[in-house]
Amino acid sequence: MALTTVDHSALKVNQAGIIVTVLVAFFGSYWYRPLLFLIPLLAVVLLLGTFAPQLALFKQLYFQVLKPRGIVKPRPVQDRPEPHNFAQGLGGVFLAVSSVLLILGFSSSTVFTAAGLALALLVAVLAFVNLAFGYCLGCQIYYQLGKRGLIRA
Repeated sequence: MALTTVDHSALKVNQAGIIVTVLVAFFGSYWYRPLLFLIPLLAVVLLLGTFAPQLALFKQLYFQVLKPRGIVKPRPVQDRPEPHNFAQGLGGVFLAVSSVLLILGFSSSTVFTAAGLALALLVAVLAFVNLAFGYCLGCQIYYQLGKRGLIRA
């Protein structure tokens, strides 16, 4: 696949949005339990943005608000968008599973709630690792799946 120009600032804003949303849901739910609803909402946002990039909420925040006002400077890089898109979708899938666990635990089991929160926090930690250190585990999985012929990468 050919390289194109990918604005890595859009990716960074997306990662920051994931981190902030999960942390607000996690810590905020201690005082106001309905904030856990942010987790399934974030799952939907990530999955929609994976399949319809114009619906990627945090990236659109970057392109429509932050970049035009000079709040965040563009960082164009010769790269492939597919691995990043795959990583976003993978995060969305994990947050969807997290959401199911949170729903199962909402009225009955703290074990399901704890597992759901742990999974959501894992997504936030991996987004932080990518934001802070530039290592994208989802991208690595994408390349490994392609190398083994399991996806067309």
